[in-house]
This record gives sequence, C-alpha cells and structure tokens, in this order.
Amino acid sequence: MTKTNVMRLLEQAGIPFRTAEYEYDESDLSGSHAADSIGMPQEQVFKTLVTRAGKGGIYVFCIPVCDELDLKKAAKACGEKSIEMLHVKELLGVTGYIRGGCSPIGMKKKFPTYIDETAILFDEIAVSAGMRGEQVILAPDALAGYIDAELTALTT
Repeated sequence: MTKTNVMRLLEQAGIPFRTAEYEYDESDLSGSHAADSIGMPQEQVFKTLVTRAGKGGIYVFCIPVCDELDLKKAAKACGEKSIEMLHVKELLGVTGYIRGGCSPIGMKKKFPTYIDETAILFDEIAVSAGMRGEQVILAPDALAGYIDAELTALTT
C-alpha cells in the first residue's frame, strides 16, 4: 500500500484512521464499485464532489456514493443562488486530485466543505485517500472537525 498525502496529514494531526485498498477499473470509477470492493455499505462510503458557484467560488461536498448531490440544497447550504459541478478537466488544477481519487483532505487550498448529515449515523465512514484504489476510514466527526466541514442535508 502506498502512503498518500491524506494519510500523512491525518497522522500528523493525530486522527485515528484505517485504510482500505481495492482494485479500481478505469471504466468504472463509481464510488459504488469502491464500496463493494472494500466491503462497506454504499451509505457509509462518501464521494467528494467539487462545485463552482455563479460568482466563481469553489465548494466541496461529501455524500454517500449511492446518492446524488441535490444542487439546490447544496447551493442553499453555502449561501449561493446556484452551483454547478466543476468540469473534470479543471479538477486536478483546482484540487490537486484526479477524478476517482479526489479527497476532501489535503486539497491545494482550503475550500468551504459540507458533508451529508447522514455521516453521523455511522461510527466511521470512508473517503478517498487521495488516489484511486485507496480509501481512509475514520470517524465522521473527526473528519468534519479536521477539514472544518459543516454537516447538512445534501442529497435528493
């Protein structure tokens, strides 16, 4: 297993976590594949989505891989009139991560981040460890506290 920057940052912050590695498939970068591969319920594995508001602000949302981001709820959460998904071509330049390996931890800049409120139903959730095929599993409150994220309703 490769130690990622996400893992290093969590270690430095003293946040307990464990890792899960899986084989990823270029043709299936879905989070449900990741969840099934590491043997966790899809409701407990969170994907990281990056959006841009009309005024250009960047916002990050973490939601269960089995759900869709409700753009109206997301815009309301961050006080914007509307937001749209960041184009995949912009992802690396804005976050430092590629599609399928985007983590809410350790982005190039600190962006306002929101985690779906269902995260608190679990003792631990999984998020990308910053590369395809690697997940970090940690307490949702520890994640939210570390990345200064707000828990709110985000899915349809």
